[in-house]
Amino acid sequence: MIVNRLTTLRKVKRWSLQYTADRLGIAKSTYAGYESGHRRPSLETINLLAGLYDTSTDYILGRVDYPSKDITTESPLILELTDSPNMELTVDGISLSEEETIQFIAFIRAKREVEINRDKQNIT
Repeated sequence: MIVNRLTTLRKVKRWSLQYTADRLGIAKSTYAGYESGHRRPSLETINLLAGLYDTSTDYILGRVDYPSKDITTESPLILELTDSPNMELTVDGISLSEEETIQFIAFIRAKREVEINRDKQNIT
């Protein structure tokens, strides 16, 4: 679990292995070992990684499915999406481009329209 999460978090930031290792103050080979699963980061390093990636240690360890520290099951996040959202959306930990976000919104709108039309046909 840690392996996939670390790789995804780094790629979302568009950081190289070397840049990430430098930010942590460790050798590139050490960090590459974390991502490949050949090395296990210490608890102290996991804490540093959570800070570096602005996420929780629980996310890195696979205990929660949301990378943001702010999202909890007790307080669901409700967002209003428009054609020009001023937020970052991710799918599988990779940020959507502005074009992908617009396509996503268009897809949901088209899907809803199809469902409304189907419901209207079933009523008459």
